[in-house]
Amino acid sequence: CSSPEKSMDKKSKGKVFVGLSGGVDSSVSAALLQKQGFTIVGVFLKVWQPEFLRGSGVCTETADRRDAMRVAAHLKIPFLTLDCSKEYKKEVVDNMIAEYRAGRVPNPDVLCNKEVKFGVFLQEAKKRGADFIATGHYARIRSDHSLPTTHYQLLRGVDKNKDQSYFLWTLTQEHLASTLFPVGGFEKKKVRMLAKKFGLPTAERKDSQGICFIGKADMKEFLQHYIPRERGRVLDSDGRNIGTHDGVSYYAIGERHGFKVRGRTDAAPLYVVAKDIKRNTMTVAPKNRESAPESDTVILAEMHWIHEAPTRGKMYTAHVRYRGTDIPATIEAGAQETIVRLSKREFISEGQSLVLYDGPVCMGGGIVRGLCPHTFCCRMHLCFKRCDKRGSK
Repeated sequence: CSSPEKSMDKKSKGKVFVGLSGGVDSSVSAALLQKQGFTIVGVFLKVWQPEFLRGSGVCTETADRRDAMRVAAHLKIPFLTLDCSKEYKKEVVDNMIAEYRAGRVPNPDVLCNKEVKFGVFLQEAKKRGADFIATGHYARIRSDHSLPTTHYQLLRGVDKNKDQSYFLWTLTQEHLASTLFPVGGFEKKKVRMLAKKFGLPTAERKDSQGICFIGKADMKEFLQHYIPRERGRVLDSDGRNIGTHDGVSYYAIGERHGFKVRGRTDAAPLYVVAKDIKRNTMTVAPKNRESAPESDTVILAEMHWIHEAPTRGKMYTAHVRYRGTDIPATIEAGAQETIVRLSKREFISEGQSLVLYDGPVCMGGGIVRGLCPHTFCCRMHLCFKRCDKRGSK
């Protein structure tokens, strides 16, 4: 039979390693699973942090670990600290810096989930006898037992404002079979109410902001310690020099702050619409300008489909950033890449994750490797509309 969500009641009295971050979501996750009869072990994941931020008050690791320990003590469960700093530095931070240096804009939270939480943490938990791991992600898992092998789907969280399935598109069937998302079926306000009901010491704690290894620090400030500042020219859509920037690697397509423009009389905001890494130049334009190269056709690489590949030509919805809007989209597959056609034009940077949904189901996604050049899509017969370049040499 098929169940609407992964049943936790049928798997009672198993051992679950819960990733305790020190926040309210993971705290409530541990309490809920304990109430359901699981044997719980709280685990704090220690990640890498840069030396220049230690002692600055920006990083919150010490306070986070202390709150995680308080939750474990309140629930009377064992508490472990798992040092993932080496793997985090190599797989998340070094990868992210390399991508920025190449002019792309990666998502470190996607990398962290893939390599650390559902990589190092899951592997270590299994070695220590865990049946499952659990996290405080706002997402859900649906299982289908009607097939010879149980089939799992990743669903959006019930709380649309908190849904974190976007960050989880790299998860596999094996990951989902060993994972529980206890708060994914609740709205955030309900989670807060449960935290108070359970008397958890994190009930009033504010949600964390920023990327875990740099806390509240600015990404540009962080990158400047690894990618030297190199002042370059800001160009308008006609190629005229109209200002300066601190280094093209620091900026994402669609960004509107952090560069200087001189002599403007038009009050309309300017957005980064193109970057040239070799020349260290950046082109900006108003969003409503036809020359602003937003794109409705995207080339994806490193695709991963969680339970099944999407159907060619079927209408799905896509997200090109966390908390982005649902964009109707269709998909076409080439030999090495996948082409996604969006129903509206968007500012998109190479390196971003594009995640595809079929209603509440997260199908998976890929990494944006470029906007669709006509010579590629026309040659591969993947154009979604007729254009004046079709068939041209």
